Amino acid sequence: MCCNGTAAAAATKAYPTLLSVILKRGCIVNFPLKFCYLRKMKWKSSILLCCVVGVLSLCLQSCTQSRQFSEQEEILIMNGDTASAMRVLMIDNLQDSLFLRKTAEEITGVGRTAVALRQLVARLKVTMDKEGGIGIAAPQVGISKRIFLFTRVSDSNAPVQTVINPRILSHSEETFNFERDGCLSVPNLRGTSVRYVWIDVEYTILDGTVKRERLYGDQRPNFDGVIFQHEFDHLNGILFFDREP
Repeated sequence: MCCNGTAAAAATKAYPTLLSVILKRGCIVNFPLKFCYLRKMKWKSSILLCCVVGVLSLCLQSCTQSRQFSEQEEILIMNGDTASAMRVLMIDNLQDSLFLRKTAEEITGVGRTAVALRQLVARLKVTMDKEGGIGIAAPQVGISKRIFLFTRVSDSNAPVQTVINPRILSHSEETFNFERDGCLSVPNLRGTSVRYVWIDVEYTILDGTVKRERLYGDQRPNFDGVIFQHEFDHLNGILFFDREP
């Protein structure tokens, strides 16, 4: 660390809050000693320089942690306007298939102004409508993040629901066989999947509000719970035919 014991003690008196944070966080560990202690520099200048370096380190770390998408993901999201659909990954394409089997990452900083996140939601909706789907997950368009849309088929007046960082808190012990399950990423194939009769879920919406609700789905035409389970599986690299009885 670039401040020795004497200098650090003096600095703590001069800059008690800032320097204590820097020293505790270890932001200036291994910073070149000679950079701080040129012979012609006074110790106060050295301490000030260390503080500046520490603040810059904290700012850089904060910016890195708050980024919601990778650079590649942002390019993919922003390469079309909110009215343009995205390419849906297909299981019969090797690279697509490998991507669809990945576990998606959580999205940080939900609720703050985020152009890319809102653009992704808009383009997911357009893509789902174009493909004639009732649900779509971000991994299906090449974005490995924990977000999906689903249609509440039990209520024709309800808007399409955006679901971010979802969790299934509990579920029924009873399961049932849901017939004619299908997927936008699995062309020309229908099958039967084993699903829970009901699930208690928690998720975040675009404004940062956390929602909890119970969804049912043991019969058509009201099978909101099945759609949620189907899209939730996509975030964990699971496809509907993996749930065959």
